[in-house]
Amino acid sequence: MKIISQIAANFYHFLQRQMTKMWWKVGTIILLFYTLIAGFLLGVPDKFILNETIRNLYFHVPMWMAMLSVFVMSVFYSIRYLDKGLEKDDLAAVECVNTGMFFYVLGLLTGMLWAKYTWGAYWSGDPKQNSAAIAFLLYCAYLVLRNSIDEEQKRAKISAIYNIFAFPIMIVLIFVIPRMTDSLHPGNGGNPAFGRYDLDGRMRAVFYPAMAGWSLLAVWIATLRYRIRLIEYKNNSLD
Repeated sequence: MKIISQIAANFYHFLQRQMTKMWWKVGTIILLFYTLIAGFLLGVPDKFILNETIRNLYFHVPMWMAMLSVFVMSVFYSIRYLDKGLEKDDLAAVECVNTGMFFYVLGLLTGMLWAKYTWGAYWSGDPKQNSAAIAFLLYCAYLVLRNSIDEEQKRAKISAIYNIFAFPIMIVLIFVIPRMTDSLHPGNGGNPAFGRYDLDGRMRAVFYPAMAGWSLLAVWIATLRYRIRLIEYKNNSLD
């Protein structure tokens, strides 16, 4: 257990050092520009019903990956807060959730837009859509909970515990339950996911960079929000 804790601590300090460097930020910008340009200009497979809407794959799915990236970080910082009791870890956790919620909304909106063109309605009550909406409310409750508690340490501790349990529930709602029911969404309810029959080399050359680019952007935004929140916290402490 001590070895695992040491590995986690070393990885944490490595990430902290990398956050101040420019290479990954430049890489993020390059990946996003590439995604936007290649995503709209490169050819795509001619698929029945999907047609040109298949390009939304470069945006809809990466939004969820970006959301998951910062949500995982938020759980890490919540666990770290319960272990160390450092206020900065609580601030990092909540800003990761705030950033994740932004990409969550983008994931829902791009999904609704895609559903309109392929399923005939923005919201059809599909199990995937309903589960995603419930999981979204689950994290909205996290933010409401934080704002309802005035005492800092109590708020941070309760929020950390809630966040740790909310994440696996969200995973079950979005990725497990829809697979157990009938669903129009690819990869759920017996409906095949996108694979070698739908995607070709051109799409994969854009899709994977898009996944990395949007995820890095989410981390970048969360980092900026955390730094601003930390400055505000220090200024309030001085007052």
